[in-house]
Amino acid sequence: MENKVVKPYGNEDQSKKEEVREMFNNISGKYDFLNHFLSLGIDKIWRKKAINALKAIQPEKVLDIATGTADFALAALPLKPKEIVGLDLSPGMISVGQKKIEKKGVTNIIRLVVGDSENLPFEDNYFDALTVGFGVRNFENLEKGLSEMLRVVRPGGKLVILEFSKPKKFPVKQAFGFYSKNIIPFLGKNISKDNKAYAYLPESVQAFPEGKDFTDILAKVGYQSIAAQLVSGGIATIYSGIK
Repeated sequence: MENKVVKPYGNEDQSKKEEVREMFNNISGKYDFLNHFLSLGIDKIWRKKAINALKAIQPEKVLDIATGTADFALAALPLKPKEIVGLDLSPGMISVGQKKIEKKGVTNIIRLVVGDSENLPFEDNYFDALTVGFGVRNFENLEKGLSEMLRVVRPGGKLVILEFSKPKKFPVKQAFGFYSKNIIPFLGKNISKDNKAYAYLPESVQAFPEGKDFTDILAKVGYQSIAAQLVSGGIATIYSGIK
């Protein structure tokens, strides 16, 4: 099952990739505030759990795809890798992330690059681990992006993906449904001044092939030892796989 194409602005003359880049450039200045505010800070706990899934392999080289403002790249520092590379489509997001890295004084470990997750500018089998936080549902071609990730990770290396999912049980299902369809778009629009960006969030979550549909895609492109762990009652899922 391939993911249904949902775009932020719905312009016929722009690809999903172009629209996603434009959207994140538009909201980059408010992104961190909105991200932590709208998630009530729970996103930090989710990232920590996802990073903990990499401890056993003690990665020296980590790639963070769709790094945005580098939250996941920074969260990987406790793994004590020698090198962390964060890649994102949006120059605006990378610019904000670069300031955070410089402020923390970790430019010797973390390097941020503007790039396309479906055409990664890295050699085969280079990284020990790869992370993606809330990024894969924005891919234009999901299978191509996942295949590229597999290519740049070494045999035995591990991939961890953190992505929103759709809670199935009462009352989380009802509460999250109302919050994501009403509160997030309203606050997001008024704070970011982008009318579409935070309406796109629940739409893209709805369209994303979660759970078994997604683990089936991971298996199809070649991942092994695939696992999926629900967090916060199914609001998000941590997926992992080995090359």
